[in-house]
Amino acid sequence: MSFTVFQNARVVDPSRGIDEVGTVVVDGEKIAAAGKAALNQGAPEGATVIDCAGKAILPGLVDTRVFIGEPGAEHRETIASASIAAAAGGVTSLVMMPDTDPVIDDVALVEFVLRTARDTAAVNVFPAAAITRRLAGREMTEFGLLREAGAVAFTDGRHTIANSLVMRRALTYARDFGAVIAHETQDADLGGAGVMNEGLYASWLGLPGIPREAETIPLERDFALARLTRGAYHAAKISTEAAADAVRRAKNDGASVTAGVAIHNLALNENDVGEYRTFFRLMPPLRAEEDRLAMIEALRDGTVDVVVSSHDPQDVDTKRLPFADAAAGAIGLETLLSVALRLYHNGDLPLLRLVETLSTAPAKLFGLPGGRLAPGAPADLVVVDLDEPWIVSESAIRSRSKNTCFEGARLQGKVLQTLVAGRTVFAA
Repeated sequence: MSFTVFQNARVVDPSRGIDEVGTVVVDGEKIAAAGKAALNQGAPEGATVIDCAGKAILPGLVDTRVFIGEPGAEHRETIASASIAAAAGGVTSLVMMPDTDPVIDDVALVEFVLRTARDTAAVNVFPAAAITRRLAGREMTEFGLLREAGAVAFTDGRHTIANSLVMRRALTYARDFGAVIAHETQDADLGGAGVMNEGLYASWLGLPGIPREAETIPLERDFALARLTRGAYHAAKISTEAAADAVRRAKNDGASVTAGVAIHNLALNENDVGEYRTFFRLMPPLRAEEDRLAMIEALRDGTVDVVVSSHDPQDVDTKRLPFADAAAGAIGLETLLSVALRLYHNGDLPLLRLVETLSTAPAKLFGLPGGRLAPGAPADLVVVDLDEPWIVSESAIRSRSKNTCFEGARLQGKVLQTLVAGRTVFAA
Protein backbone atom coordinates (compact mmCIF):
# COMPACT_ATOMS: atom_id res chain seq x y z
CA MET A 1 0.00 0.00 0.00
CA SER A 2 1.11 3.56 -0.66
CA PHE A 3 0.98 5.85 2.35
CA THR A 4 0.64 9.64 2.23
CA VAL A 5 1.13 11.56 5.47
CA PHE A 6 -0.13 15.12 5.90
CA GLN A 7 1.66 16.56 8.92
CA ASN A 8 1.11 19.66 11.09
CA ALA A 9 -2.35 20.33 9.70
CA ARG A 10 -5.41 21.71 11.46
CA VAL A 11 -7.55 18.57 11.31
CA VAL A 12 -11.30 19.27 11.30
CA ASP A 13 -13.59 16.23 11.57
CA PRO A 14 -17.14 16.97 12.75
CA SER A 15 -17.98 13.24 12.77
CA ARG A 16 -15.71 12.92 15.83
CA GLY A 17 -15.92 16.50 17.11
CA ILE A 18 -12.23 17.09 16.29
CA ASP A 19 -10.67 20.47 15.52
CA GLU A 20 -6.99 20.15 16.43
CA VAL A 21 -3.47 20.32 15.01
CA GLY A 22 -2.36 16.86 13.98
CA THR A 23 -1.69 14.42 11.17
CA VAL A 24 -3.74 12.65 8.53
CA VAL A 25 -2.44 9.32 7.23
CA VAL A 26 -3.87 8.06 3.94
CA ASP A 27 -3.42 4.37 3.18
CA GLY A 28 -4.36 3.72 -0.45
CA GLU A 29 -8.04 4.67 -0.83
CA LYS A 30 -8.78 4.88 2.91
CA ILE A 31 -7.89 7.07 5.86
CA ALA A 32 -5.66 5.17 8.29
CA ALA A 33 -5.54 7.82 11.02
CA ALA A 34 -6.41 11.48 11.57
CA GLY A 35 -5.87 13.81 14.52
CA LYS A 36 -3.21 14.83 17.00
CA ALA A 37 -2.65 11.24 18.16
CA ALA A 38 -2.37 9.90 14.59
CA LEU A 39 1.40 9.72 14.31
CA ASN A 40 3.11 8.89 17.58
CA GLN A 41 5.45 6.34 16.00
CA GLY A 42 6.57 8.39 12.99
CA ALA A 43 5.65 8.04 9.33
CA PRO A 44 5.28 4.54 7.82
CA GLU A 45 8.29 3.38 5.83
CA GLY A 46 8.27 4.68 2.26
CA ALA A 47 5.45 7.14 2.94
CA THR A 48 5.11 10.43 1.07
CA VAL A 49 5.23 13.13 3.76
CA ILE A 50 3.64 16.54 3.16
CA ASP A 51 4.04 19.41 5.61
CA CYS A 52 0.71 21.22 6.00
CA ALA A 53 1.79 23.80 8.56
CA GLY A 54 -0.69 26.67 8.50
CA LYS A 55 -3.19 24.65 6.47
CA ALA A 56 -6.40 22.83 7.38
CA ILE A 57 -7.59 19.41 6.28
CA LEU A 58 -11.34 18.92 6.03
CA PRO A 59 -13.44 15.98 4.90
CA GLY A 60 -14.31 16.54 1.25
CA LEU A 61 -17.47 18.59 0.78
CA VAL A 62 -20.72 16.76 -0.04
CA ASP A 63 -22.96 18.96 -2.20
CA THR A 64 -26.46 17.52 -2.34
CA ARG A 65 -28.11 19.86 -4.85
CA VAL A 66 -26.28 20.09 -8.16
CA PHE A 67 -27.94 20.63 -11.54
CA ILE A 68 -26.01 19.29 -14.54
CA GLY A 69 -26.91 19.60 -18.23
CA GLU A 70 -26.04 16.04 -19.23
CA PRO A 71 -28.03 14.46 -20.79
CA GLY A 72 -29.73 17.01 -23.04
CA ALA A 73 -27.94 20.30 -22.33
CA GLU A 74 -24.25 19.37 -22.45
CA HIS A 75 -23.40 22.86 -23.72
CA ARG A 76 -24.19 24.16 -20.21
CA GLU A 77 -22.47 21.45 -18.20
CA THR A 78 -21.44 17.82 -18.52
CA ILE A 79 -20.92 15.36 -15.70
CA ALA A 80 -17.18 15.55 -16.43
CA SER A 81 -17.00 19.38 -16.41
CA ALA A 82 -19.12 19.62 -13.25
CA SER A 83 -16.80 17.15 -11.54
CA ILE A 84 -13.73 19.22 -12.46
CA ALA A 85 -15.41 22.34 -11.05
CA ALA A 86 -16.37 20.38 -7.93
CA ALA A 87 -12.81 19.14 -7.36
CA ALA A 88 -11.49 22.70 -7.62
CA GLY A 89 -13.99 23.75 -4.96
CA GLY A 90 -13.16 20.93 -2.56
CA VAL A 91 -16.37 19.03 -3.33
CA THR A 92 -15.62 15.29 -3.43
CA SER A 93 -19.21 14.01 -3.67
CA LEU A 94 -22.24 15.55 -5.34
CA VAL A 95 -25.87 14.58 -5.73
CA MET A 96 -27.11 15.27 -9.25
CA MET A 97 -30.65 16.52 -9.76
CA PRO A 98 -33.02 14.73 -12.17
CA ASP A 99 -33.80 17.90 -14.19
CA THR A 100 -32.24 16.62 -17.40
CA ASP A 101 -33.55 15.78 -20.88
CA PRO A 102 -34.73 13.07 -20.66
CA VAL A 103 -35.59 13.30 -16.96
CA ILE A 104 -33.92 10.84 -14.56
CA ASP A 105 -37.19 9.02 -13.94
CA ASP A 106 -36.33 5.47 -14.93
CA VAL A 107 -33.64 2.90 -14.25
CA ALA A 108 -31.85 3.38 -17.59
CA LEU A 109 -31.18 7.05 -16.80
CA VAL A 110 -29.87 6.29 -13.30
CA GLU A 111 -27.55 3.70 -14.84
CA PHE A 112 -26.48 6.20 -17.52
CA VAL A 113 -25.45 8.75 -14.87
CA LEU A 114 -23.56 6.17 -12.83
CA ARG A 115 -21.79 4.77 -15.88
CA THR A 116 -20.88 8.21 -17.28
CA ALA A 117 -19.64 9.34 -13.88
CA ARG A 118 -17.54 6.21 -13.47
CA ASP A 119 -15.95 6.77 -16.90
CA THR A 120 -15.52 10.57 -16.89
CA ALA A 121 -15.94 12.17 -13.45
CA ALA A 122 -13.14 13.25 -11.14
CA VAL A 123 -15.38 13.09 -8.04
CA ASN A 124 -18.17 10.87 -6.72
CA VAL A 125 -21.46 11.55 -8.53
CA PHE A 126 -24.71 10.18 -7.06
CA PRO A 127 -27.96 10.50 -9.01
CA ALA A 128 -31.21 11.59 -7.38
CA ALA A 129 -34.28 10.25 -9.17
CA ALA A 130 -37.49 12.10 -9.94
CA ILE A 131 -40.45 11.69 -7.61
CA THR A 132 -42.88 11.97 -10.53
CA ARG A 133 -42.60 11.01 -14.19
CA ARG A 134 -41.24 13.83 -16.37
CA LEU A 135 -41.31 16.01 -13.22
CA ALA A 136 -44.96 16.64 -14.03
CA GLY A 137 -46.19 16.21 -10.46
CA ARG A 138 -48.84 13.58 -11.20
CA GLU A 139 -47.65 9.99 -11.72
CA MET A 140 -45.09 8.57 -9.32
CA THR A 141 -41.91 6.85 -10.52
CA GLU A 142 -40.85 3.31 -9.57
CA PHE A 143 -39.15 4.08 -6.25
CA GLY A 144 -38.05 0.51 -5.52
CA LEU A 145 -36.40 -0.07 -8.90
CA LEU A 146 -34.77 3.35 -8.95
CA ARG A 147 -33.44 2.90 -5.42
CA GLU A 148 -32.05 -0.50 -6.34
CA ALA A 149 -30.39 0.97 -9.43
CA GLY A 150 -28.50 3.51 -7.29
CA ALA A 151 -30.69 6.59 -6.76
CA VAL A 152 -29.74 8.09 -3.39
CA ALA A 153 -32.82 10.30 -2.96
CA PHE A 154 -36.04 11.37 -4.66
CA THR A 155 -36.78 14.93 -5.72
CA ASP A 156 -38.56 16.80 -8.47
CA GLY A 157 -35.63 19.20 -8.64
CA ARG A 158 -36.75 22.73 -9.44
CA HIS A 159 -40.40 21.66 -9.50
CA THR A 160 -42.88 21.77 -6.63
CA ILE A 161 -45.50 19.02 -6.36
CA ALA A 162 -48.87 20.75 -6.00
CA ASN A 163 -50.93 17.58 -5.50
CA SER A 164 -51.05 16.71 -1.79
CA LEU A 165 -52.08 13.11 -2.41
CA VAL A 166 -49.05 12.54 -4.66
CA MET A 167 -46.78 13.98 -1.95
CA ARG A 168 -48.41 11.81 0.71
CA ARG A 169 -47.85 8.69 -1.40
CA ALA A 170 -44.27 9.72 -2.20
CA LEU A 171 -43.43 10.12 1.49
CA THR A 172 -45.03 6.77 2.30
CA TYR A 173 -43.22 4.88 -0.47
CA ALA A 174 -39.89 6.57 0.28
CA ARG A 175 -40.27 5.62 3.96
CA ASP A 176 -40.74 1.96 2.99
CA PHE A 177 -37.55 2.06 0.88
CA GLY A 178 -35.52 3.97 3.47
CA ALA A 179 -35.17 6.98 1.17
CA VAL A 180 -35.43 10.75 1.63
CA ILE A 181 -37.86 13.01 -0.22
CA ALA A 182 -36.10 16.31 -0.99
CA HIS A 183 -38.48 19.03 -2.09
CA GLU A 184 -38.25 22.67 -3.15
CA THR A 185 -41.41 24.53 -2.24
CA GLN A 186 -42.79 27.32 -4.41
CA ASP A 187 -46.52 27.87 -4.76
CA ALA A 188 -46.81 28.47 -8.52
CA ASP A 189 -50.04 30.44 -8.27
CA LEU A 190 -48.89 32.64 -5.39
CA GLY A 191 -45.46 33.15 -6.91
CA GLY A 192 -47.09 33.89 -10.27
CA ALA A 193 -44.83 35.83 -12.60
CA GLY A 194 -42.59 36.96 -9.71
CA VAL A 195 -38.85 37.13 -10.37
CA MET A 196 -37.40 38.50 -7.10
CA ASN A 197 -38.31 38.93 -3.45
CA GLU A 198 -41.56 40.84 -2.99
CA GLY A 199 -40.91 44.12 -1.24
CA LEU A 200 -39.96 47.76 -1.61
CA TYR A 201 -36.84 47.07 -3.67
CA ALA A 202 -38.79 45.02 -6.23
CA SER A 203 -41.26 47.89 -6.47
CA TRP A 204 -38.44 50.37 -7.11
CA LEU A 205 -37.13 48.17 -9.91
CA GLY A 206 -40.62 47.68 -11.32
CA LEU A 207 -40.27 43.89 -11.10
CA PRO A 208 -43.00 41.46 -10.00
CA GLY A 209 -42.27 40.00 -6.57
CA ILE A 210 -42.49 36.56 -4.97
CA PRO A 211 -44.00 36.69 -1.47
CA ARG A 212 -42.37 34.68 1.30
CA GLU A 213 -45.66 32.84 1.74
CA ALA A 214 -45.16 31.17 -1.65
CA GLU A 215 -42.38 29.20 0.05
CA THR A 216 -43.92 28.61 3.46
CA ILE A 217 -47.49 27.56 2.54
CA PRO A 218 -46.49 24.41 0.58
CA LEU A 219 -43.72 23.81 3.13
CA GLU A 220 -46.21 23.71 6.01
CA ARG A 221 -48.35 21.30 3.99
CA ASP A 222 -45.36 19.03 3.45
CA PHE A 223 -44.53 19.04 7.16
CA ALA A 224 -48.11 18.03 7.96
CA LEU A 225 -47.78 15.14 5.49
CA ALA A 226 -44.40 14.16 6.94
CA ARG A 227 -46.04 13.91 10.38
CA LEU A 228 -48.90 11.89 8.89
CA THR A 229 -46.73 9.40 6.99
CA ARG A 230 -43.66 9.37 9.26
CA GLY A 231 -41.61 9.68 6.07
CA ALA A 232 -38.19 11.36 5.89
CA TYR A 233 -38.66 14.83 4.42
CA HIS A 234 -35.91 17.28 3.45
CA ALA A 235 -36.77 20.90 2.74
CA ALA A 236 -34.17 21.26 0.02
CA LYS A 237 -33.73 25.04 -0.06
CA ILE A 238 -35.38 27.41 2.36
CA SER A 239 -34.77 31.15 2.28
CA THR A 240 -37.03 32.93 4.77
CA GLU A 241 -37.28 33.47 8.49
CA ALA A 242 -40.83 32.06 8.44
CA ALA A 243 -39.61 28.87 6.75
CA ALA A 244 -36.89 28.44 9.38
CA ASP A 245 -39.53 28.85 12.11
CA ALA A 246 -41.66 26.19 10.41
CA VAL A 247 -38.72 23.76 10.32
CA ARG A 248 -38.05 24.44 13.99
CA ARG A 249 -41.65 23.65 14.91
CA ALA A 250 -41.72 20.47 12.81
CA LYS A 251 -38.53 19.22 14.45
CA ASN A 252 -39.89 20.01 17.91
CA ASP A 253 -43.01 18.02 17.03
CA GLY A 254 -40.82 14.99 16.34
CA ALA A 255 -41.33 14.91 12.57
CA SER A 256 -38.53 13.32 10.51
CA VAL A 257 -37.61 16.63 8.91
CA THR A 258 -34.35 18.23 7.78
CA ALA A 259 -33.61 21.43 5.86
CA GLY A 260 -31.01 22.89 3.54
CA VAL A 261 -30.07 26.38 2.43
CA ALA A 262 -28.31 27.54 -0.73
CA ILE A 263 -25.04 29.39 -0.22
CA HIS A 264 -26.45 32.39 -2.09
CA ASN A 265 -29.16 32.88 0.51
CA LEU A 266 -26.49 32.92 3.24
CA ALA A 267 -24.11 35.31 1.50
CA LEU A 268 -26.32 37.70 -0.47
CA ASN A 269 -29.58 39.62 -0.15
CA GLU A 270 -32.08 41.27 -2.51
CA ASN A 271 -30.03 44.48 -2.75
CA ASP A 272 -27.35 42.53 -4.66
CA VAL A 273 -29.72 42.39 -7.63
CA GLY A 274 -28.57 45.99 -8.16
CA GLU A 275 -29.42 47.33 -11.58
CA TYR A 276 -31.16 44.22 -12.94
CA ARG A 277 -28.12 41.92 -12.70
CA THR A 278 -29.46 38.65 -14.11
CA PHE A 279 -26.76 36.47 -12.52
CA PHE A 280 -28.62 37.28 -9.29
CA ARG A 281 -31.92 35.96 -10.67
CA LEU A 282 -32.24 32.90 -8.46
CA MET A 283 -34.86 30.51 -7.11
CA PRO A 284 -35.66 30.87 -4.30
CA PRO A 285 -34.91 34.55 -4.83
CA LEU A 286 -32.44 36.53 -2.78
CA ARG A 287 -34.41 37.72 0.22
CA ALA A 288 -34.27 40.66 2.63
CA GLU A 289 -31.30 41.06 4.95
CA GLU A 290 -33.36 39.95 7.97
CA ASP A 291 -34.11 36.67 6.18
CA ARG A 292 -30.41 36.16 5.41
CA LEU A 293 -29.52 36.69 9.06
CA ALA A 294 -32.32 34.31 10.08
CA MET A 295 -30.82 31.64 7.80
CA ILE A 296 -27.43 32.03 9.50
CA GLU A 297 -29.05 31.78 12.93
CA ALA A 298 -30.97 28.66 11.82
CA LEU A 299 -27.70 27.14 10.64
CA ARG A 300 -26.02 27.96 13.93
CA ASP A 301 -28.75 26.48 16.15
CA GLY A 302 -29.17 23.31 14.08
CA THR A 303 -32.55 24.13 12.53
CA VAL A 304 -30.95 24.07 9.08
CA ASP A 305 -28.86 20.95 8.56
CA VAL A 306 -26.98 21.37 5.28
CA VAL A 307 -25.58 24.04 2.96
CA VAL A 308 -25.68 23.45 -0.80
CA SER A 309 -24.25 25.23 -3.82
CA SER A 310 -27.47 24.78 -5.83
CA HIS A 311 -25.06 24.79 -8.80
CA ASP A 312 -27.28 25.60 -11.81
CA PRO A 313 -25.37 26.34 -15.03
CA GLN A 314 -27.05 28.71 -17.48
CA ASP A 315 -25.54 29.95 -20.73
CA VAL A 316 -25.44 33.37 -22.38
CA ASP A 317 -28.70 32.72 -24.26
CA THR A 318 -30.66 32.22 -21.03
CA LYS A 319 -28.94 34.86 -18.85
CA ARG A 320 -28.16 37.88 -21.05
CA LEU A 321 -31.81 38.88 -21.27
CA PRO A 322 -34.04 41.39 -19.46
CA PHE A 323 -34.17 40.41 -15.78
CA ALA A 324 -37.75 39.14 -15.89
CA ASP A 325 -37.00 36.95 -18.94
CA ALA A 326 -33.70 35.48 -17.72
CA ALA A 327 -33.52 31.91 -16.43
CA ALA A 328 -33.10 31.48 -12.68
CA GLY A 329 -29.90 29.91 -11.36
CA ALA A 330 -26.19 30.40 -10.72
CA ILE A 331 -23.15 28.15 -10.65
CA GLY A 332 -21.56 27.58 -7.27
CA LEU A 333 -19.43 24.44 -6.99
CA GLU A 334 -16.08 26.24 -7.23
CA THR A 335 -16.93 29.01 -4.76
CA LEU A 336 -19.05 27.05 -2.24
CA LEU A 337 -16.36 26.54 0.40
CA SER A 338 -14.68 29.93 0.07
CA VAL A 339 -17.97 31.83 0.26
CA ALA A 340 -19.10 29.70 3.22
CA LEU A 341 -15.85 30.52 5.01
CA ARG A 342 -17.06 34.12 5.26
CA LEU A 343 -19.34 32.85 8.04
CA TYR A 344 -16.30 31.48 9.87
CA HIS A 345 -14.08 34.50 9.34
CA ASN A 346 -16.70 36.98 10.57
CA GLY A 347 -17.54 34.88 13.63
CA ASP A 348 -21.03 33.76 12.62
CA LEU A 349 -20.19 30.03 12.80
CA PRO A 350 -17.39 27.93 14.33
CA LEU A 351 -15.38 26.07 11.69
CA LEU A 352 -16.47 22.68 13.06
CA ARG A 353 -20.17 23.52 12.62
CA LEU A 354 -19.61 25.02 9.16
CA VAL A 355 -17.79 21.92 7.93
CA GLU A 356 -20.50 19.75 9.43
CA THR A 357 -23.16 21.49 7.33
CA LEU A 358 -21.05 21.24 4.17
CA SER A 359 -19.80 17.67 4.52
CA THR A 360 -20.64 15.44 7.47
CA ALA A 361 -24.38 16.20 7.76
CA PRO A 362 -25.24 15.91 4.04
CA ALA A 363 -23.32 12.63 3.75
CA LYS A 364 -25.21 11.23 6.73
CA LEU A 365 -28.56 12.55 5.52
CA PHE A 366 -28.34 10.80 2.15
CA GLY A 367 -26.41 7.74 3.33
CA LEU A 368 -23.24 8.57 1.38
CA PRO A 369 -19.82 7.19 2.32
CA GLY A 370 -17.88 10.50 2.67
CA GLY A 371 -18.00 13.37 5.15
CA ARG A 372 -15.59 11.87 7.70
CA LEU A 373 -11.86 11.74 8.46
CA ALA A 374 -12.30 8.74 10.74
CA PRO A 375 -10.01 5.68 10.30
CA GLY A 376 -11.44 3.41 7.62
CA ALA A 377 -13.39 6.19 5.90
CA PRO A 378 -12.80 6.88 2.20
CA ALA A 379 -9.81 9.18 1.70
CA ASP A 380 -12.00 12.00 0.37
CA LEU A 381 -10.43 15.13 1.80
CA VAL A 382 -9.46 18.68 1.01
CA VAL A 383 -6.40 20.70 2.02
CA VAL A 384 -7.31 24.37 2.52
CA ASP A 385 -5.48 27.57 3.33
CA LEU A 386 -8.22 29.17 5.41
CA ASP A 387 -6.67 32.63 5.15
CA GLU A 388 -5.39 32.88 1.57
CA PRO A 389 -7.16 35.70 -0.28
CA TRP A 390 -8.21 35.34 -3.92
CA ILE A 391 -10.47 37.03 -6.42
CA VAL A 392 -13.06 35.15 -8.49
CA SER A 393 -12.44 35.72 -12.19
CA GLU A 394 -14.52 34.43 -15.07
CA SER A 395 -11.41 33.30 -16.96
CA ALA A 396 -10.47 30.90 -14.15
CA ILE A 397 -13.92 29.29 -13.81
CA ARG A 398 -13.78 25.62 -14.78
CA SER A 399 -17.52 25.13 -15.22
CA ARG A 400 -18.74 25.29 -18.83
CA SER A 401 -21.13 28.06 -17.78
CA LYS A 402 -19.91 31.28 -16.18
CA ASN A 403 -23.06 32.52 -14.43
CA THR A 404 -21.55 33.12 -11.01
CA CYS A 405 -22.90 35.59 -8.45
CA PHE A 406 -19.34 36.13 -7.23
CA GLU A 407 -17.53 37.48 -10.31
CA GLY A 408 -14.85 39.85 -8.98
CA ALA A 409 -15.59 38.95 -5.35
CA ARG A 410 -12.70 38.95 -2.89
CA LEU A 411 -12.77 35.70 -0.97
CA GLN A 412 -10.64 34.39 1.90
CA GLY A 413 -9.85 30.68 2.01
CA LYS A 414 -8.54 28.69 -0.94
CA VAL A 415 -8.59 25.00 -1.82
CA LEU A 416 -5.02 23.79 -2.38
CA GLN A 417 -5.56 20.06 -2.93
CA THR A 418 -8.53 17.71 -3.26
CA LEU A 419 -8.31 13.94 -2.88
CA VAL A 420 -10.97 11.40 -3.85
CA ALA A 421 -10.34 7.82 -2.69
CA GLY A 422 -6.74 8.81 -1.95
CA ARG A 423 -6.10 10.13 -5.46
CA THR A 424 -5.36 13.81 -6.06
CA VAL A 425 -8.03 15.18 -8.40
CA PHE A 426 -7.14 18.86 -7.96
CA ALA A 427 -3.99 20.71 -6.97
CA ALA A 428 -3.65 24.49 -7.00
